[in-house]
Amino acid sequence: MSTSNQASDLFDPHATRTGISNKKLTMWLFLASDCMFFGTLISTHLIYRRLAPDVVDPSQVFDVPLTCFATVILLLSSYMMALTTSAAKEGKFAKFRWSLIGVMVLGLVFLGALGYEYYHLMHEFELGLSSNIFASTFYILTGTHGIHVAVGLLWLICWFFYSFKKNLNLQGAAEDVESLSLYWHFVELVWVVIFTLIYLIEFI
Repeated sequence: MSTSNQASDLFDPHATRTGISNKKLTMWLFLASDCMFFGTLISTHLIYRRLAPDVVDPSQVFDVPLTCFATVILLLSSYMMALTTSAAKEGKFAKFRWSLIGVMVLGLVFLGALGYEYYHLMHEFELGLSSNIFASTFYILTGTHGIHVAVGLLWLICWFFYSFKKNLNLQGAAEDVESLSLYWHFVELVWVVIFTLIYLIEFI
């Protein structure tokens, strides 16, 4: 490689030795750190659940059908997110916007289900954030995940309005959409882990 080409690579904001662009690499690093963060929250809840098994009987307070519904909704939103990324790569604005709307609607439904579960736990079983160690770790874990979903929705809304920008090259922006897609798929995957380890394991 010539000296000029080497110099060009040094100052190319998208060039990395990994073969992955800086944007994707940054997102992967963020998701890796977030994975450890959620791992800590999940582990904390499970540890205290075993240390104080009689504080709450989750089988009596969890609404599993509702949580199953929320999980299916989030899985569907992940599929819609894949369609959004595909539309961006193809440069199809109409498909891109409708797919974004689909993801946003499903994300809002998921947050609605989570909010209803909180209402159910707080009013019917009087389980508040500071009621006991089970409630505290549960609300912090699922609430943190809910915040991640809300951040993703805000990101989706920004993209929806940005798609109306004049002379926008949607195919050229596909890599940015992929970063959003990685984030959303991660959020969906984390919920599957939470659903399995926090909800379903109580019925085994």
